[in-house]
Amino acid sequence: MKHLLLNWLLSALSLLIVAHVIRGFEVSGFIAALIAAIVIGLVNSTLGLLLKIVTFPLTILTLGLFGFVINALMLELASWLVPGFTVQNFLSAFFGAIILSLVNLFLKFLVFDRD
Repeated sequence: MKHLLLNWLLSALSLLIVAHVIRGFEVSGFIAALIAAIVIGLVNSTLGLLLKIVTFPLTILTLGLFGFVINALMLELASWLVPGFTVQNFLSAFFGAIILSLVNLFLKFLVFDRD
């Protein structure tokens, strides 16, 4: 349970960091980031998973780059659902998805054990 809560907090922190780096990617505060992190996780684990399965051949053809397109679409959907979290255009969502995954990976690398 502690691992899940820490993962949630790191995801929210990642969203706040990306909001400062990417123009058009905005989070109004930490509470909005926490809610957005939950919604992004739920959207990615349901609709995102389905889209990744359906578009798997296209992902193979693009050497995995189409996965960032799917993640960008999921970020845009989450921004539509969460007040205080906005993504203004697809380009912001695309680069936000890339930077978000890198920041999230880096923060989890710093915090979690390397077993």
